This record gives sequence, C-alpha cells and structure tokens, in this order.
Amino acid sequence: MASSRATGRSARPLTDAETVAGQKRAAARAAAELVSDGMRLGLGTGSTVAYLLPALAERHLQRIRCVATSPRTAQLARELGLAVEELGALGELDLAIDGADQIDPSGWLIKGGGAAHTREKIVAAAARRFVVIASAEKAVAQLSPPVPLELVRFGWQSTLAALGDARLRPAEPAGDFTVSPDGGLIADYLGAVGEPRELAARLSALPGVVEHGLFPPEMVTLILIAGDGGVQRRSGGKPNGSALAPNAR
Repeated sequence: MASSRATGRSARPLTDAETVAGQKRAAARAAAELVSDGMRLGLGTGSTVAYLLPALAERHLQRIRCVATSPRTAQLARELGLAVEELGALGELDLAIDGADQIDPSGWLIKGGGAAHTREKIVAAAARRFVVIASAEKAVAQLSPPVPLELVRFGWQSTLAALGDARLRPAEPAGDFTVSPDGGLIADYLGAVGEPRELAARLSALPGVVEHGLFPPEMVTLILIAGDGGVQRRSGGKPNGSALAPNAR
C-alpha cells in the first residue's frame, strides 16, 4: 500500500480518543503475552480489558481456565471462546490482569469506575501475580477523588453520613442508582485522598462499606502503561509467585 507521502496526502492526525484506544490495545497485547498454556487466569473489567480478551483469543492457547470479575467480561470472554468458571472452582490463580482508573508513582491504584472493584480486589488478591494495564493518561502525580465504594444497602443513608463527602453513583442511562455485580450500592467518596493508606484504613473500618477502590502497591506485581514511546513496565510491591496475605489487603 502506498504511503501518505507517496500519494501526496497527509496522514490524518489521530484524535485523543484514537490515541487512547491505541495505547489501551498496546498495553493489553503486552499483557496477553504473559499468559501461557494451562494458566488459571483472572480477567478484570472495563474498556482496557475489552482489548485484552481478543488479544488472548488470538493466541489460541490451550487449557486456560478463567474467572471474570463482571457479567459483561464473562459474556465477552465466552463469545471469544475463552472458558470462564467460578473462582471457587479454580482456587489460587496464576495471573490476574485488570485496568485502573488512576495509578500514582508509588503504585497505588484507584479502581472501580466499572462498579466491580470488590470482585476485582478479591481476584487480584487470589492471584500469584497481578498485572495492571493502562493508557498513559491513567498515570497521575497524585491520586484524586472520586474513590469508588460498594455499600451494604441496609442503612446506606447512615453510611453516607458517616463518610461525609460521598454520594451514591447515578445509574446510566438515567434511572435508580448504580449497583455492583453482587447487588451492593455503588457510591463515590469525593473528599481529598491525601495519604492513600490512611484513607484506605478509614474506609475499611467504617461499618456499611463493603469495599473501597484503593488498591495498595503490595497487591500489584507489574504495571504496563502504554504511551507514545511504547509500553512502560513498572514493578509493583507484590513479588512473583505469591498470593496476597490477608493482612496486606
């Protein structure tokens, strides 16, 4: 095919959306290369994982057993021929791959834009290795709100009052409120993040909060961030080959 220079036409500049999509695809393909035959694999939720699933299917690997963190991911994976099972049937996972909403320089993550952060954290903790994939704009100098939360329905008004600066997330399209795959109410904490570990401890200790979207560095093995110069690899705080100890969550 003739190049744009040879034909006298200028290449159309990519839009921001196209650039981000290309970065997500590159990060997803890099992560797919880490998967090998026979693995027990955790699949995350969201737009970046949507590029991971076809990248895995194209490799035609055998005997991969997957667990999905959302019904949408499970549906897409099965449509592409990937075997999806329950986490209880798989036990410890060899690898989990997921996206992130924000990634700070120390490796803290904010996740939960897709309302599945409780399942995502369970799967990440059950995996010997947890790999995060992201486009360049997800890397931030400092974490900022919102921090997603899953709340017990009982007494949610009291839970929100105790949280202070938080609100239930409206459903899209307009309707009631957003719920998790397991029926919990999804809220967003809108106060300052500050020191992530302190906020994580406060949110975890509050009755009525099922789980928050702050993921500590020791939960993450590797971060793949795709940008203009290719895919950057950042090491996390979780060593290869070990599921996360319960007291580190």
